Amino acid sequence: MSELFTTAELSTYLDQDHLVFPIPRTVIEHGVRGCAANREVRIRKGIVMVTGSVLIVTEDEKLLDDLLRLCAAAGAEAEVAHGGPPGPGAWESAPLVLVGDDRAGPLARSARAPARRAGVLLVGRDVDDPGIWRRGMGIGAEHVVLLPDGESWLAGRIADAAEGVGRQALTVGVMGGRGGAGASTLACALAVAAARAGHRTVLVDGDPLGGGLDILLGGERTEGLRWPAFAESRGRVGGVALEESLPRLHGLRVLSWDRGGSVVVPPEAVRAVLGAARRRGGVVVVDLPRRLDEAVAEALAQLDLGLLVVPAELRAVAAAQRVASRAGMVLRDLRVVVRRPSGGGLGGAEIAGLLGMRLAGEVPTEEGLSAAVDGGRPPGADARGPLARFCSEFWARALPESGGAPSSGGLGSVAV
Repeated sequence: MSELFTTAELSTYLDQDHLVFPIPRTVIEHGVRGCAANREVRIRKGIVMVTGSVLIVTEDEKLLDDLLRLCAAAGAEAEVAHGGPPGPGAWESAPLVLVGDDRAGPLARSARAPARRAGVLLVGRDVDDPGIWRRGMGIGAEHVVLLPDGESWLAGRIADAAEGVGRQALTVGVMGGRGGAGASTLACALAVAAARAGHRTVLVDGDPLGGGLDILLGGERTEGLRWPAFAESRGRVGGVALEESLPRLHGLRVLSWDRGGSVVVPPEAVRAVLGAARRRGGVVVVDLPRRLDEAVAEALAQLDLGLLVVPAELRAVAAAQRVASRAGMVLRDLRVVVRRPSGGGLGGAEIAGLLGMRLAGEVPTEEGLSAAVDGGRPPGADARGPLARFCSEFWARALPESGGAPSSGGLGSVAV
């Protein structure tokens, strides 16, 4: 019998009792359980290998059942190693390796012990066995996970591996120093500029009373889920599933409010949804209200950087001081963006000094912006306009891969 199968073929062969397999049928059944019918499976040296799968190394059937259950819950497929040490190809290519405590000792002592690598977890059950930590060191495990207490954490790691999670998204929040400061406009423009530069971008509407960012982007009729659909979310939300469920507008994904009566999302749902958006990498921009409730505090806690938009007028500065003092209790890095009118007004450095905050930059007034938005063009759509130039410069300094580098200076109109 050939060693290369599809999962559909292998499932058919398993129904034929006269066929002899090189490893126990139960191991093969575990290896293909839940896999798509057209996935490639190879049986070699005691391993059932499915491309891109989590590698499980254990002969403890109860532990194997638990790990496969967690993989299934996380949407991850699994390879199951049986017998001797797994081959170097399977060990090195798996996004995550789960080693049962029953196999840790033999693996470490084997003359063919696999090479040390990142992403190896030792999984056991006996909380009273201090030797498990020594065995974990013996195989170079990053963590020792004890079931059942560690199931939730382990399920998250497995899901991250299945999604190919790497560097988290740079998450920037935008809020107004006073009503009508232009925070939503800047948030949309930042998201449009990031998408135009080729970054994976998600724009999140954190203000249920703001009318909906999908309208500002000209996509209120675009199909996709809005915030009320995620109100019951708890625990871990899949990043890929979230992204694919949201409306796609101007090269970015947007999570907006609808026009229904629901205006409340629990902080647990905010945590789950923002966590999913961040895990996919790229850029996440969050438009936030000036009030601070539990849901907004949860969003602030997940930001890397906050931008407070303040018009260049004394009364706006007085209002912004209150907003900044409350947001600053949660967000450590909050900077001011000064919206400068064409006729002058207070200077950006002067306003930053009055607020005791770092200046992120000054945004000049853009003529014709309101008319463009009414006509279906989102803020920042004109790449040559002052708003788009501000946003492009901001990302060039905030995202090293854009060609710039984070800076504490005040070069040009943007300082990050």
